[in-house]
Amino acid sequence: MEDEEKRVNELSPLTWAYVGDAVYELYIREKLVENTKLKPHKLHIEAIKHVKASAQAETLKKIEEYLTEEEKEIVRRTRNTKNHHLPKNADVNEYMYATAFEGLIGYLYLTKKGERLKEVLSLSTSELH
Repeated sequence: MEDEEKRVNELSPLTWAYVGDAVYELYIREKLVENTKLKPHKLHIEAIKHVKASAQAETLKKIEEYLTEEEKEIVRRTRNTKNHHLPKNADVNEYMYATAFEGLIGYLYLTKKGERLKEVLSLSTSELH
């Protein structure tokens, strides 16, 4: 496990965010399918409300107090990584926080910390339960 964590730590935090974006979107989609009877188009519209940058930034702020020191460091590293992709429809600060949230999700996924990933995802979507 230590080798896996070492390998993941050598990746760019933006790579963690890239993976985290996909993991979080899939999680949101599954939750919506489990907890609603919406048709696909409405599912898509509802999912966007949760995965857009402003919502992810708010989510990170909401759960930050529950994060471990290691997780807070992962968030900090991701948030501070130079990103040359500027958002079209989001405030730069929100975008940085959203990327940091995705980085945390991706890091937990890539390091195979499944139980902790479930806890963080559950905290982040408590209104969907």
